Amino acid sequence: MELHDPNLHLKLMEMCDCYLGTDYAATIQKVADGPSADTQEDALRYLALALLYTLTEEASQLSLKRKKDKVTVTIKHDNEKIALRPPARPVFNTIISMMRTILHLEEDKGGMALTLGLKNDQIEVQVKIERTTDKETLKVKFPELR
Repeated sequence: MELHDPNLHLKLMEMCDCYLGTDYAATIQKVADGPSADTQEDALRYLALALLYTLTEEASQLSLKRKKDKVTVTIKHDNEKIALRPPARPVFNTIISMMRTILHLEEDKGGMALTLGLKNDQIEVQVKIERTTDKETLKVKFPELR
């Protein structure tokens, strides 16, 4: 599935602004447990919450992975990994497709910097996407905030 929306980057930042200051862990669980009929909206919501949660934990990396049919989401903080409730498979697929669209990546493997404007500030993260026949990975690396 290919998404053709040039405003996905803006929509992602707006979703982040919408959820700033909420309980990210609890809200991400609700989004993962109760997908709606709008997969793109669910994907934007899930990704925004995961990014915000990673930021507030001052973690170094957010990873979303699909290996065969299993989806996992982890936040890497120092030597510890925090597992998040993964999204439904269609939501995961949409997240990957959205990030490929935002970054203009068509190859199986690629990455680049992505700037996220959050209220009156911004943060630059490094995004890497990789796809093989039985695995797909999205990694977002955050700058050290301490």
